[in-house]
Amino acid sequence: METLLLSGGNACGFHNFCTRSSPISPLNPNTQKIKNYKCCCKLSSPTTTVQEFDQNSLHISSPSTSNNKNRAQKTAVSSSTSYSERKSTIVQVQNAPNLESALSRYGAILKVQDLNAIMRYFGNSYRWEDVSELFAWMEKHGKLNIGSYSSFIKFMGKGRNPIKALEAYNSIQDETTRINVSVCNSILGCLIRNGKSKSSFELFDQMKQSGLLPDAVTYSTLLSGCMKGKDGYSKAIQLVQEMNHNGLKMDTVIYGSLLAICASNNRCEDAEAYFQQMKNEGYSPNEFHYSSLLNAYSVEGNHSKADALVKDMKSAGLVPNKVSLTTLLKVYVRGGLFEKARVLLGELETLGYAQDEMPYCLLMDALAKAGHIDEAKSVFNEIEARGVKSDGYCHSIMISAFCRSRRMEEAKQLAREFEARYEKYDLVMLNTLLRAYCEGGEMESVMHLLRKMDELSISPDNNTFHILIKYFCKEKLYQLAYKTMVDMDSKGYHPNEELGSALIQNLGKVGAAAEAFAVYNILRYSKRALCRALHGRILNILISGGLLKDAYVVVKDNAEQISRSSLKKFALSFMKSGNVNLINDVVKVLHNSGYKIDQEVCGMAISRYIGEPEKKQLLVQLLQWMSGQGYVVDSASRNLILKNSHLFGRHLISDILAKQHKMSKELKIQT
Repeated sequence: METLLLSGGNACGFHNFCTRSSPISPLNPNTQKIKNYKCCCKLSSPTTTVQEFDQNSLHISSPSTSNNKNRAQKTAVSSSTSYSERKSTIVQVQNAPNLESALSRYGAILKVQDLNAIMRYFGNSYRWEDVSELFAWMEKHGKLNIGSYSSFIKFMGKGRNPIKALEAYNSIQDETTRINVSVCNSILGCLIRNGKSKSSFELFDQMKQSGLLPDAVTYSTLLSGCMKGKDGYSKAIQLVQEMNHNGLKMDTVIYGSLLAICASNNRCEDAEAYFQQMKNEGYSPNEFHYSSLLNAYSVEGNHSKADALVKDMKSAGLVPNKVSLTTLLKVYVRGGLFEKARVLLGELETLGYAQDEMPYCLLMDALAKAGHIDEAKSVFNEIEARGVKSDGYCHSIMISAFCRSRRMEEAKQLAREFEARYEKYDLVMLNTLLRAYCEGGEMESVMHLLRKMDELSISPDNNTFHILIKYFCKEKLYQLAYKTMVDMDSKGYHPNEELGSALIQNLGKVGAAAEAFAVYNILRYSKRALCRALHGRILNILISGGLLKDAYVVVKDNAEQISRSSLKKFALSFMKSGNVNLINDVVKVLHNSGYKIDQEVCGMAISRYIGEPEKKQLLVQLLQWMSGQGYVVDSASRNLILKNSHLFGRHLISDILAKQHKMSKELKIQT
């Protein structure tokens, strides 16, 4: 259905079930919507002939005089001849070994509609470079119309080149063309097809502000972008409400999208409601609608409702296809009905629907996760014995199952078998193999896989980093684990606290306090609340490592969550050898956190200042602050101050100590 192609319908998965001749049910009275669909279909149809775009040149009026008739006939013949020549030229350009040379030779005689036909030919032949070259030539020579932009953007989306599509859209100067619904549908579909749903919705809002009047295809396109993402369902509801507000009616495609969205967001009851609403409005569900509702039932393994739905499907005259039966199998395995799943798997085999590994993998994975490892292995062996087409996914399931059950020798053996048999790697499989080798202590194999990732330019993900860091810690390669975590953070991934905390502790044990603090900061800035004990743990590591300035930062930000004993240890260490210029700040931070500064800490601070007479002003500030907060110097500190009062000003020191003596008497009376 070309309307779906224009709107990115293939990305929605609807091409498998939309066999209707029109996107609108005959029961739908919305004639304006039908017009909109037809308009978009005409612009986007790759099978549209040049004649359809050349009707004006072939249309001849009929004057009443015979002379005029003769003149009109001559004109018609001339026009027809011109079209014939152009049609031949179109074929020559399409088949030319050098497109640039062909355009240079024939471009002047070709009209925009002819060039659009050539572009569609290239696009439908997956000749993306020729599409780009032709569009650039058309742009340079001013031979572009709405159909040109719509087709080019659509093909760039199919060719996985959304940047070029956006460049073309942003280059449109004419505002009417920029908000043309077919052009807008193409760029929105292009972005969604290439995983840029967020950008698509943002652009849609801008388009509406500029005057776009969305049609049903626009909303169908955007709904396909709601399939994934935690807020997909809420966005879908907003789009449906907006559709209704704009007077556009739901159709089977829209309902299909909503059912799929509900299924992917675990909203089984909502899926049931939309399914019933669709039937109430006179639409007949097709195989895709039934499969989507079955998928919603699979989330909770609701086999009773699934069986009833399949029965309803058959009574409606529909024969369950491969998709619906495989989805029913998913319902059974998630519901723990393994024997029933085996029977259905046999039915799939009989119907020729089990020629690839997916249905076997559904059963095998469910058995493995339920702890039935040997039964899962028998299904794996069946795949091997039957020669079922496999991309290695079944290996991934069994390797992971063996790792979980600590059957490491089997996991490593299967990993080696996979590497020997398959040359195609993806990130999921690489992570599975890494886990098997790491947990099995196969360092050489681990390094081999890491080199393989580099060769294939496959970037590690969050799982890759966690597997490696855990392995390096297990092998006591703490510096390597630390460097891996730093790399992980630079790539935008955040370690879980359990792994980060373990690494911090191990780094502390080997005296790598600076590295431990760096890991602590990675966890701290990952925007998650940390365990209270972690702050005290890193504080003790920093104190032991002599990184008292960093320790002060930890105390300043988290003093309330650190134990009194750890704060006391920090205070004494800082008074003894911390930065003398920060002593007063440390004392105030400890006091403000609710920690009562004892005389031992105060005495050590005073002793440090007296040892550095050039810091006399800081000593005066400390004594004045102590008096204001009710702290009294002990007799030993008092005698030390008096002995060195000539260094700080006898009169000033005398006044401060007099206040201290008075306050001391008052405290004794109160007690």
